[in-house]
Amino acid sequence: MENKRRFALVGTGNRGTTMWGKDLLAGWRGQVDLVAIADTNALRAERARTMIATNAPIYGNVDTMLAEARPDLVIVCTPDSTHDDIVVRALEAGADVITEKPMSTTVEKIRRILDAEKRTGRRVDVSFNYRFAPTAARIKELLNSGEIGRITSVDFHWYLDTRHGADYFRRWHAYTERSGSLFVHKATHHFDLLNWYLDSDPDAVTAFADLQMYGRKGPFRGPRCKLCPHKNECDFYLDLEADPFLEALYEDPSEIDGYFRDGCVFREDIDIPDTMVANIHYRNNVHVSYSLNTFQPIEGHHIAFNGTKGRIELRQYEDQPWEMPEEDVILLIRNFPKGRPGVERIAVQHSPGGHYGGDDRLRNMLFKPDAKDSLGQRAGARAGAMSVLCGVAALQSSRTGKLVRLADLMPELFEDEFCSLSRSAAQISASAGRQ
Repeated sequence: MENKRRFALVGTGNRGTTMWGKDLLAGWRGQVDLVAIADTNALRAERARTMIATNAPIYGNVDTMLAEARPDLVIVCTPDSTHDDIVVRALEAGADVITEKPMSTTVEKIRRILDAEKRTGRRVDVSFNYRFAPTAARIKELLNSGEIGRITSVDFHWYLDTRHGADYFRRWHAYTERSGSLFVHKATHHFDLLNWYLDSDPDAVTAFADLQMYGRKGPFRGPRCKLCPHKNECDFYLDLEADPFLEALYEDPSEIDGYFRDGCVFREDIDIPDTMVANIHYRNNVHVSYSLNTFQPIEGHHIAFNGTKGRIELRQYEDQPWEMPEEDVILLIRNFPKGRPGVERIAVQHSPGGHYGGDDRLRNMLFKPDAKDSLGQRAGARAGAMSVLCGVAALQSSRTGKLVRLADLMPELFEDEFCSLSRSAAQISASAGRQ
């Protein structure tokens, strides 16, 4: 195929090696060609290349890679705080960019990316795969249909279990300087879903956050799980040798960069919260109550949209200590049925693949030439910026005790011209239909 996207993969951790490496080539080889891999850790890159099953050359320097491989697309899967440098270099070299979420971690880094995209005329896509999950898409359709009238408030609560949640505290995510905190790294998914569902921008945030389980709250600590004298008594002990994939990508490569995949979750220098709540006010006057918990016995979320004509509610389980059916059930509850059912139970079957099929649908949208975007699921740089900005505001509010207005952090993101350029025809149509 002559119009294959010639892409370079920057960052060969778990997500880069699987989602944007092995899996992308396995399912979309007719649309893409991997022409380069870049990583500062040569051994990790070599092992990732073997896992991906490619002969693409490896580079230790992004600028050299851009000059020699000349990709027309760069996929960025490095630690969050490094995204802006790589994205900007790729744009300036004439390539489009797909970046893992979050797009960046600070206001200054957001501004750099937006300015570079505008200056170069290239495109940035942000990997918000939750928009593409079948259940999320069905909820968006119901909201667009006006079934519950004008939305007035949302209850949104996300739960990470003691396997997934703890993993953020083992890794580089545990430092605000690297991840922006989980208000940015993890919640960027959730804030983006809200922005997309509500077809509006967050206006103001108040938040509370604390460290209640991990870090200095722990009863003991060690240098890392592998060398820890408390491994037999620690509930969070991770045995890398039991996971050949993680061990291959991280254990021997740690001798090069000193990055241990099994870092102690009780390290005293961890500076991000593990328990977070936020109240968010939207420009269309929707009120949101949000929370994120990182040490639960369950994984998943609860979301409910309260409207003038009814309520849409979902309790999605992703992992739990009991068996669940292979479907989600959305409740559509009407205030005034008038001959219609007071409640409809709408079953949505899980699809195979990551995020219940959301990963595959995202890649289809980005790489299949006939992909249609009737729900406005494809997320550009402004969507990436807005979700990060909401997380930055939440973290700032939790640390200062004050309400934070997003327009005070980045006024240009709320200018009418910028707002109008960001909205797709599908979003505009959907918004008009609800008025």
